[in-house]
Amino acid sequence: MSQKITRRQFVQTTAAAAATVAIAPVTGCISTSPYNPKGLPTVKLGKTDAVVPLLGFGCGSRWMAVQDNDKALGILEFAFNQGLYYWDTASSYGNEKISSEERIGIILKERREQVFLSSKTGDREGDLAKKSVEQSLKRLQTDHIDLLHVHAISSVEDAEDLGEKGKVLEVLDQFKSEGVIRNIGFTGHASAAGMKRAVELYDFDVMMMALNHQSTDGAEDFEGLPAPLARQKGMGVVAMKVIRPRETVNGLAANDLVRYALTLDDFHMANIGMDSMEVLKSNLETLQNFAPLGDEKMNEVRLALQPFYRGKNLAWMQTAYQDAWSHGITIA
Repeated sequence: MSQKITRRQFVQTTAAAAATVAIAPVTGCISTSPYNPKGLPTVKLGKTDAVVPLLGFGCGSRWMAVQDNDKALGILEFAFNQGLYYWDTASSYGNEKISSEERIGIILKERREQVFLSSKTGDREGDLAKKSVEQSLKRLQTDHIDLLHVHAISSVEDAEDLGEKGKVLEVLDQFKSEGVIRNIGFTGHASAAGMKRAVELYDFDVMMMALNHQSTDGAEDFEGLPAPLARQKGMGVVAMKVIRPRETVNGLAANDLVRYALTLDDFHMANIGMDSMEVLKSNLETLQNFAPLGDEKMNEVRLALQPFYRGKNLAWMQTAYQDAWSHGITIA
């Protein structure tokens, strides 16, 4: 096996910074920050320099299900004007008409320094990853990305291969040294062990992981495996798929699921896809009035989630699934 690029080369090692980082809401935005949360609760995203809202705006499948660009951008602009300036997209997100990155690019340039922008590449080969990032920059009409994720780590082997010479991390390290990428992260939803291995091997800045995927036998204990270790290394930890259990389990309240995610000790924030003003305003109300759930309510939500954890037939819980994937559609 080729020598791996442990992220001493990838960025500076954080051995000295590996002490536990407290995840506590920041009462206001730092005065030197370009971001304006408009009074929403914020948090420092791990060892990044960014102070972000407790909720991010996911620009994946739900948002891209809004076919009308003006309507979709209206939702995103309203979110921004209310303080949701963390925007999450990916090179693969899109619908039959437009990519998510192209859609964001229509309005991003007017407020570029006021938006914390996250995107992703699903490519593992260095040359393909380079093309992917360059395409993202073109689509987004920007010269830098605040956070670039390696998309969808699927296994221990996948994690171990990331650092091989000529692979994706080598390219992202170069982009970071040039200032094109400011922080590097990874996402995962299928393998808790794979994500834990990625945390162990490399000095990533952020991890975004599906929250409600752990099985009852503990084989995919996402809360118990990668999340605590990522926090111990000082990484920003972002929850996704927070609302998905409502698709298969009746009676779960969306605001309870959001509050559940934000109450967990090892997570900084939750990234949520929003496809209507109604959903957006509901999430804003939850955030504006946020208070952590008590132990009794947390246990109640965990119990209610058990049928969901057993839903192994769900397509999006399988290893090969890619959220908001373009399904072969090539968008220039």
